[in-house]
Amino acid sequence: MVRKINYYLLTVVVLLSLLISFAGCVPGSNNEGASTTTFPVVAAKERFRIATTTSLYDTGLWYYLEPMFERKYNVEMDIVYAGTGIALEYGKRGDVDAVVVHDRAAEDKFIADGYGLNRRYFAYNYFLIAGPTSDPAGIKDMSPEDAFKKLAEEGKKNPAKVKFVSRGDNSGTHSKEKLIWAAAGFKYEDIQKSGPWYTEAGKGMGPCLLMANEEGAYILADISTFLAYKGKLNLIPLVEKGQIFLNVYAAIAINPEKIKTAKIQMANNFINWLISDEIQKVIGTYGVAEYGRPLFNPTSGGGCKQQGCPTVDEYSKPVQ
Repeated sequence: MVRKINYYLLTVVVLLSLLISFAGCVPGSNNEGASTTTFPVVAAKERFRIATTTSLYDTGLWYYLEPMFERKYNVEMDIVYAGTGIALEYGKRGDVDAVVVHDRAAEDKFIADGYGLNRRYFAYNYFLIAGPTSDPAGIKDMSPEDAFKKLAEEGKKNPAKVKFVSRGDNSGTHSKEKLIWAAAGFKYEDIQKSGPWYTEAGKGMGPCLLMANEEGAYILADISTFLAYKGKLNLIPLVEKGQIFLNVYAAIAINPEKIKTAKIQMANNFINWLISDEIQKVIGTYGVAEYGRPLFNPTSGGGCKQQGCPTVDEYSKPVQ
């Protein structure tokens, strides 16, 4: 028993000796002869916050662009992905310094209410109506408006076969859907109440595509997200042509006179960067290697010939 106790005492003494010797080597201690090693203080990077539409997230474009912007301006980006309606609400609350959205009417109101400045359009693509290969509603190659009329008619008659999944989230895509319903002669409130064939999912574009695929339903989608998810889907594009399908993306700075915390200089840097020749070329080639075509078209190229495509000077010149 004595030997065991002495062994423990010896172990404690050795450990204490080691601790004392190490204590004398702690950088910055006051012991004579102690190390004076110091470490440089690294300044924290400025944080820059944006809210962006889900299609730019689902396609992976922001994963590609984010580190490029961070390196150029030595900032840390905080990106929130949400539908346009929610993104604009974040802007109104002062949660972000800039928004990237695609709903012209909502953008106009946001700016008119004093929350947004220096809107610039930097990319565009188009919507399409996708559905099951059997196309039970028979909408293939119709105009968008006629296709929606047929979907409503056939969905009410046979909701087990003809289904439609809506974003239902006040996003830019949801706003476009409402616009097409109106152009087809319907009140959206009537469509919402028209029966089980119509589902409002309240989700982003990617999850809605997967939901429509699972249910064998029709869906309005931007072509970029559809292509990015194509490998996971049995759905096919059925309606792809129509003036109303134009889909244009804008970057807007938050007005510091309305939101005191808004970082207007960095927001303007971001906007000018998006419309710069360098990044417009990046946008114009993104997706080509994988999909054989770009997922987004740069507005600076003048390729958008449809009425309403903003390639005019007021939307393309740099912010001063």
